[in-house]
Amino acid sequence: MRNHFNINAMNKYAGLFLSAAALLGSTTIASAQKAESANLWLTKADRSALFQKQTDVLPFKADGKTADLTIAVNDKETYQPIDGFGFALTGGSAMHIIRMSADSRAALLKNLFATSDNNIGVSYLRLSIGSSDLNEKVFSYDDMPAGQTDPTLKHFDLGPDKQDVIPVMKQILAINPAIKILGSPWSPPAWMKTNEDTRGGRLKPEYWGTYAEYLVKYIQGMKAHGINIDAITIQNEPLHPGNNPSLLLVAPDEGSFIKNNLGPAFKAAGIKTKIILYDHNADRPDYPISILNDPAARKYIDGSGFHLYGGNIEALSDVHNAHPDKNIYFTEQMVVEPENQATINIINPVKRLIIGATRNWSRNVLEWNLAADPEYRPYTDRGGCPSCQGAVTIDKNEVKKNIAYYSIAHASKFVRPGSVRVASNNLDKLPNVAFKTPDGKKVLIVANTGNAALDFNIKYQGKTLAAHLDQGSVGTYIW
Repeated sequence: MRNHFNINAMNKYAGLFLSAAALLGSTTIASAQKAESANLWLTKADRSALFQKQTDVLPFKADGKTADLTIAVNDKETYQPIDGFGFALTGGSAMHIIRMSADSRAALLKNLFATSDNNIGVSYLRLSIGSSDLNEKVFSYDDMPAGQTDPTLKHFDLGPDKQDVIPVMKQILAINPAIKILGSPWSPPAWMKTNEDTRGGRLKPEYWGTYAEYLVKYIQGMKAHGINIDAITIQNEPLHPGNNPSLLLVAPDEGSFIKNNLGPAFKAAGIKTKIILYDHNADRPDYPISILNDPAARKYIDGSGFHLYGGNIEALSDVHNAHPDKNIYFTEQMVVEPENQATINIINPVKRLIIGATRNWSRNVLEWNLAADPEYRPYTDRGGCPSCQGAVTIDKNEVKKNIAYYSIAHASKFVRPGSVRVASNNLDKLPNVAFKTPDGKKVLIVANTGNAALDFNIKYQGKTLAAHLDQGSVGTYIW
């Protein structure tokens, strides 16, 4: 799943317009709320502010233009709705969280998932269906001894997830019952695969129907625990079979599986969980487009999911433009920083993911992963990720917040589910993205990627706010 990466590239190892009625309603709310002043939450490269609310309120003035650079926000021009921002709650993340003391665990989950005070309001999570490579060991929900099979799935059981993922999810749902959950499988049970191994191989044709029922059972099993799976992807990184666990699933096979097996199985079981294609890098937009070109498959498909360990973020728009009635999702990216460095390169993930993905039609942004220990454990052998830093580092009951935490916070706290992206002009040195929230507030996220501090204007409804960001800083402006 992960290839060696350099930090600057952020590699691992190494939509829809709103309906006329919705537009009319949101425009009415926005018009009724004239901009008077904005609040700023700031992260500075030198760490002197880390997602910190600034005490000064910034006024909008009729004659407020003070700089040559201007970001104009136009909430009459709307793009895709937003489902949320968050992380992968891997089995390893849940293992660390569940082992904390009750008080420490409650405090961490409140900080992550509540929106009050300085809490960051994570609103979207990704779970692995079975283990990912960030579990202590590889497992599926129907493992059998070598040479044995279970085509009726009578041994299906959520197993290890009952010890950590499910109890942690129940605590999260108590804080935010509406949180969106995406499920992604890393591998079917080994007995369903051509190589009978957790790593690589392909799904045997005689088990395509059985595997569809396996995914149905997962959704039903989680629902029985009070956990609603909003969407699933078919296969995590289907073109990278070197991870442990993993599966090679080429586009024609994924398309056939959806139209002949999974889609009909969901329909027969009355399951409303969304089906999301691909779930891999932006260098292969042809993969989801080729499946969406098939009417028999596309009728079951909600949209396409992407990572950014390869390719360009603009590829998401290519898929949107080819099939504008289907949604775009950003389902994974590892965001890491060297330990104990004096600066924080916050502009990198904010520009590439928070701004980049949403300006290219994504309804969400998910980073990888929520939690690890100081040694980045756990991870599986034969292909797990030994360099996957968590958004938080958990050392018993001690919690350290890392760059992924702060980059997601700049969006998750304020751009709540049901928000919509609105127009703003993008500037080379000040990449940005703007949103309108369900209660009519405007949120503008700006990164100073230039080589010096910058003064600029924020223009909205004929008034202007004088803004300033130091080099390498990120600001979220709310009015």
